[in-house]
Amino acid sequence: MPRSLLVKNAQMLVTMDPSRREIAGGGLYAEDGVIRQVGDGGGLPDTADTVIDAAGQIVLPGFVNTHHHLNQTLTRNIPAAQNNNLFPWLTAHYRIWAKTNPEASRASTLIGLAELALSGCTTVFDHSYVFKSGNKVDYQIEAARDLGIRFHASRGSMSLGESSGGLPPDDCVEDEDFILEDSIRVIDRYHDAGNGAMTRIVLAPCSPFSVSETLLRESARLARDKGVMLHTHLCETLDEERYTLERFGKRPVEWMEDLDWLGPDVWFAHAIHVDDEEIQTFARTRCGAAHCPCSNMRLGSGIAPIKKYMAAGVRVGLGVDGSASNDSSNILMEARQAMLLARLRLGLLPPEGPRKHFLLSQSHELRQAEWMTAREALELATLGGARVLGRDDIGSLEAGKCADFFTLDLNTIGYAGGLNDPVAAVIFCAPQGARTTVVNGEVVVADGEIANLDMRPVVTEHNMWSRRLVEGA
Repeated sequence: MPRSLLVKNAQMLVTMDPSRREIAGGGLYAEDGVIRQVGDGGGLPDTADTVIDAAGQIVLPGFVNTHHHLNQTLTRNIPAAQNNNLFPWLTAHYRIWAKTNPEASRASTLIGLAELALSGCTTVFDHSYVFKSGNKVDYQIEAARDLGIRFHASRGSMSLGESSGGLPPDDCVEDEDFILEDSIRVIDRYHDAGNGAMTRIVLAPCSPFSVSETLLRESARLARDKGVMLHTHLCETLDEERYTLERFGKRPVEWMEDLDWLGPDVWFAHAIHVDDEEIQTFARTRCGAAHCPCSNMRLGSGIAPIKKYMAAGVRVGLGVDGSASNDSSNILMEARQAMLLARLRLGLLPPEGPRKHFLLSQSHELRQAEWMTAREALELATLGGARVLGRDDIGSLEAGKCADFFTLDLNTIGYAGGLNDPVAAVIFCAPQGARTTVVNGEVVVADGEIANLDMRPVVTEHNMWSRRLVEGA
């Protein structure tokens, strides 16, 4: 018999289906991790192996995190990197990250994934790229399986050390032949291309200033041969732009296009410093972008033109980014910041004249068309992220999709007075913790706590490794 799950009596169920239905009194029924029915309660089964009474709660599709560095939970808030932009921030961290051993990697992955699940995240892409001290991506994959999170793991890489013109120290990078050999091993062992896959592999050279052109080309060739996706940081800072202009005589997007790194199997983290022509290039080649608003503010990197991307048809999702450049792994907070930062960016755009500025300020209809709405932010966090990761089996609550969702208790102090529009309250009001999070039909968060793992000893171990790593540096 298939294992079954029933959700009933939700105060509101947000489907994100093609009709964008929001169902008062809604519920859903799933079997073996796949949704079979969604509706207002009529016609749904009366019982199931697992029954979730969502009375007084809002049910939303599981959020999708398209860019993170889970091992960086170990170096949150270190004094040497609290007030730096990207390049000096990285140089303060590289050698600490290179000392991350398998035990520390597992603990940090569990901490980051748990924090994400508690904020409604059910699918996570992690961009790990420092594999020294015996650390391997295998330990992260095992941790994600133990916690029950849908996981896209990267076999990331750095190969260009300082002596060759890169930013990382030479003792923090790897040999390129070994990187490619290990990439093949990880893909062959773990990648699942099937519908409902819990584990997928991505090839993810770190950045223009930490890998060679040869590694970028060979990674793209290998990824396409194996049928996996490609990811890297791009257009994150003006320092990076200066680096590619001085070293290669090209802006980052043009440089990546020459290396065969544009296409529907590619998405870039940050993608802040782009012009209108480059946005159209992303749209034409069907590249995606991971928007990381908190990290971009934390490091002073800039404000990505997300509304322009959306208008051009570029696939955009949300990324929490590294827990040392965000210092949090709360994706619901990220969705709220995405909405607010898009509005701030519009307010900062230089006017074309006093009259234009006055009209932009006063025209309610024009401002509404250009501002990001709460429901657009929710779409970035759900369907947007699914599209960026190349998945059509997650991101919405409808028959045939994976049973990935979370609930929020609406009867809290934080939502008091905001329930005239409970869907928008999820974004406009302060982020609340998930009451329940379900991945693939299995409960991961129950009553606001991680359900299948005692996190207290994990926190203790994690803090011990964090202290040792930072003090050792």
